[in-house]
Amino acid sequence: MMAEEAYPPVMILGCGRSGTSIFGELFTSVTPYKYTSEPAFSEVMSVNYYSTVQAFKVPRESVEYPPDPGLSFPIDVLRQRVPKMKFFWIVRHPLDAICSLKVGISQDWGHHPKPLDWKEWLHRPLIERCAHHWAYINSVGFEHVSGIASVVTFEDMVTSPKSFVKTVATELGASNLSVKEPVHDWISRVQNTNNEHFVEAMTSRSYSRKDHKVRVGRWRENLSSEEVDQVLPIISKTARTFGYAV
Repeated sequence: MMAEEAYPPVMILGCGRSGTSIFGELFTSVTPYKYTSEPAFSEVMSVNYYSTVQAFKVPRESVEYPPDPGLSFPIDVLRQRVPKMKFFWIVRHPLDAICSLKVGISQDWGHHPKPLDWKEWLHRPLIERCAHHWAYINSVGFEHVSGIASVVTFEDMVTSPKSFVKTVATELGASNLSVKEPVHDWISRVQNTNNEHFVEAMTSRSYSRKDHKVRVGRWRENLSSEEVDQVLPIISKTARTFGYAV
């Protein structure tokens, strides 16, 4: 068992609808972490925030901290404040992410952080806006943390959650993470299909639609071949950087 002070604070980053929420909720089961979904960045920077061991996902923008493009905060300012922060970047196959992004992007580009040029895309078809959001966050945003973040995938998480937990534990230096009973509860609820065990992440439920049977490869149920051809020029380069064949 690691001493509490040995656990690093954790920040989970990635494009919306790529598993940041359900990944984050893993830490509600991990002692001694206190988990928060999308705290304001000003709160993250507060003096007393780290009196307990914190884990949180994609902080909300704060006006007093102008963000770096593609992120919701200035990375150098955070690293100066919390040099021991452990960063995870979770990425999802772009075609699946596009399907899942439609709800939020159709609502005044409801996913954050918004690309700097998002208003210039408002006249484009919804599917292209979703593709641009995925590509922008996973290129411009990821570039700021590419040298310090551990990259994990949505696909590994939902198809092999037990192995995913072991990977996270190794990254944290907490090899006993996977044997705690509450973590087994998280493992049992993370599923690639809807069934009696699956439990949607709390903050994701308003974006979820029952128009697909599987999460990995859902694009085959939701996108036409014409739509795939439509978004390929937008996503292909960034997809290749993460090993996705599109």
